[in-house]
Formats: sequence, structure tokens, C-alpha cells
Amino acid sequence: MVGSSLYQTYNRANLVFERGEGVWLETADGRRFLDCAAGIAVNSLGHSHPALVSALKDQAEKLWHVSNVYQIPGQEEFGRKLVEATFADRVFCTNSGAEALECAIKTARRHFHVKGQPERVDVITFEGAFHGRTLATIAAGGQAKYLEGFGPKAPGFVQVPFGDRDALLAAISETTAAILIEPIQGEGGVRAVDTETLRDLRRICDENGILLILDEVQTGVGRTGKLFAHEWAGITPDIMAIAKGIGGGFPLGACLATEEASDGMQPGTHGTTYGGNPLAMAVGNAVLDVVLAPGFLEGVREKGLLLTQKLSGVVDRHPDIFEDLRGKGLMLGLKCRVTNTALLDHFRNAGVLAVGAGENVLRILPPLTITAEEIEEAVSRIETAAEAMESDMKKGAAE
Repeated sequence: MVGSSLYQTYNRANLVFERGEGVWLETADGRRFLDCAAGIAVNSLGHSHPALVSALKDQAEKLWHVSNVYQIPGQEEFGRKLVEATFADRVFCTNSGAEALECAIKTARRHFHVKGQPERVDVITFEGAFHGRTLATIAAGGQAKYLEGFGPKAPGFVQVPFGDRDALLAAISETTAAILIEPIQGEGGVRAVDTETLRDLRRICDENGILLILDEVQTGVGRTGKLFAHEWAGITPDIMAIAKGIGGGFPLGACLATEEASDGMQPGTHGTTYGGNPLAMAVGNAVLDVVLAPGFLEGVREKGLLLTQKLSGVVDRHPDIFEDLRGKGLMLGLKCRVTNTALLDHFRNAGVLAVGAGENVLRILPPLTITAEEIEEAVSRIETAAEAMESDMKKGAAE
């Protein structure tokens, strides 16, 4: 057999990392990279965080998996911590963000089923959204590049243009169950929903008797400087999907809901074999202990402001490379005037990692534990990459 035995679904960079510590990743040949991708906003506490390593090793020596046929004390603790820190009354543990979104959609539809309104199944979503790779979540996202070749689009999703209030109101009907939105679109290009729009969405849902579902898979667990991004708007959803940062690198997600919204999720209506197993719960609880500790989120806000200020300077100094800076906290996006994939190569040559997004954006998503000194180093390397890109452009123009 020639080549890899894996599915050829990824255009992988020619990089193999052997170890990581904090914000740094190291290859087998000793090259060090400052990780401003964080596994696509997953490594919230960086690499090999002592609290997470200890929690996982301790649990691994006791018990790995028993299934949800039995009581799992760590899961009860995890749920309690999330309920105490959020709007939610109930938590369902999953292995991923896509599964958390599936649970959220099912929760909304089941809510109306038990209320005697089974016709309410439609979920309104927004152009540019990304909610996962399952058949339901690619239908929810609605992007043609993810739908192509996978047969008929799963029904029950109605898409409207991003930021078009009139189109949203026109889309609401007697079959609408919920509105689903990311407070900041990640894959869609780090496009933020402004505070007043989020408040307006909450009012629209209340006035029409439908549910508000938030996808905080990428924006949650401190990424924007609040535990969850919707807190900046002073609103609460009815249902919320989370993942990525909540596991700090271990596969973990969750669907959070109010008592009323989750009233239809009764025994037998939903399930998971692995979700919330002892290993995942040990790590998830350790992540929450760190993120919820006094001063941690305040520190993220301070570092987010510093990174924003420093990157804004880079954008100003390189107007032929960058168009603007987007985002909040430690979820930032550099809108590029050059091809973002070409610029990403220069990032890697400069020893800093980022991740692409829609609208020709490069996402800057460092671990929440990054220090002020490491921010300075990251920005310096990004500036080096921009200068190298400018040099390439000048050479191209001369030839």
C-alpha cells in the first residue's frame, strides 16, 4: 500500500509535534512554535497544564469507563459547577461540539413535542455559520462546501442572511422552534454579533414563544474574557452547546438548558455511550476549577486587551497585508488583504501558529494562560511574518 492509510479528508501541514508546554509546541527535531491556534480554541489552558495532567493521571489509575447505565459522581459534580456558574438547570455531557449541537436541536424540538406543538421543528440559522459536521449540523450551517455530495439536506433548518433582522422576522412561522446562533462566528471569519442584536434576538424569541439556542463551542469557557460570550450582552439563552475549551484538549462537550426548555428530555429520549465518562469528567472538572478561580477571567480580559492593542498596531503598520482586526478577548481574527493560506506559511516560518477562517481571516486563538511576555513574542513573530509577506510581494512585482 502506498501513502497514508487514513481518510484523505485533511490538508495537513508538514509539521509533527512531539511535546508541548504552556503556549509552546516542539517538534521532534527541536523546533519551537508559539501556539496561537490552540488546537482550534481547544487547548484553553495550554499544553500539559499541571492540573489537567494530574487529574487525568489520577483518574486513569482508578476507573476509565462504565457508561451512563450507572451513576458517575464526577458527572454530577461537573453539572453542578456549570449550573451554578450559568443560566442552566440541566446539563447533558457529550464528546464533541457537534454532539452538543445535536442535543440542543433535539432538546428544542422535543420541548414543543411534549407541549402539544409537534409541528414546531424548524430552527432558524444564519449564513456563514458553522455548527459541526454531522448531517444535521451541516444542514444547520447551510454552507454548500460542507453539504456537497452528502445527499439531501436534512430538513428543518431555515437560513437567513447574517445581520438581516427583517429576513429573520419574515422567516418565523408556526413551525419555528428556535433560533440558533454563534455569538461570534468562528469558522465564518470571527464575525461578532453585536450586543444589541443579541438582546434583540432574546426579545424576538420571547415575543414569538420560541427558544434561543447559542452555539458557544468556540466562544465559551473564558475565550472572550467572560465564562460565556453571551454574558457581555447581559442575556441568557434557553439552550447552549459548549465543547472545545471545556476539555482543555480532552474530547468533551455539553448541552446546557433551562428546566423548561429541557422538559421533554426524559429517560430514553437521548443518550451517549462515552459522554461524561470518568476520564472526561476528571479533566472537565479540573478545567472549570482553573477557569472559575478568582481573578482568572479578569486576567483573560486584560490579556485580550493587550493582544488587541498590539495586533492593531501590526495591522496599522502593514496596510497591504491586513484589512482589519476582529473579535473579542483571546478570540481574534486578522482580516487579510493577501491570501490567508500564503500568509499562514509565513506565520509558521516565523514560529507562530494560527488557523484560517472564512472571509480570508486568520484566527488568533492562544491558550487563556498566555502571559504578557508571550503575547509580545507572538506579536513580534506575526510582524516578522507580515514583513516576509511584503518582501514576497515586492519580489513578485519586480519579476
